[in-house]
Amino acid sequence: MLILGIDPGYAIIGWGVIRYERGRYIPVDFGAVTTAAGLPFNRRLEQIYDELTALLARYTPDAVAVEKLYFQNNQKTAIDVAQARGVTMLAIQKSGTPVYEYTPLQVKSAVTGFGQAQKPQVMEMTKRLLRLKAVPKPDDTADALAIAICHAQYGGTPLKQALLKER
Repeated sequence: MLILGIDPGYAIIGWGVIRYERGRYIPVDFGAVTTAAGLPFNRRLEQIYDELTALLARYTPDAVAVEKLYFQNNQKTAIDVAQARGVTMLAIQKSGTPVYEYTPLQVKSAVTGFGQAQKPQVMEMTKRLLRLKAVPKPDDTADALAIAICHAQYGGTPLKQALLKER
């Protein structure tokens, strides 16, 4: 199963493609879509859509895993990220690829076995599970790979996929 993980945002959108085979995680490619702070916001949204559409066409994943939004403080940032996430979801929908959403707690649990794990623990386990020499940078890219691993844990088998669809 080929899985594209996406960590939504508007300045940096992390992405990571992994292959999940026989209980193993195999990194395929990863990176980030970055938008310049000086660009008009609508142009930033267009860039996100265009680059994610190109990624979906290049890799044709079996599934896309996206982190659900969680904000504690800054409402202005939350609204902008939510708009960018909407553009992300539109690109996925237009590609026809099944999309699955996971909370930060689910991602932490799937990668470390502990839902309250700290970010450095998640990044280190992501590196180990993918057998990488270093934690991918920027952090959003490592987060996207963790989200893809989360989907492999929760939705990587036909039985798990059937259970996800029942929800």
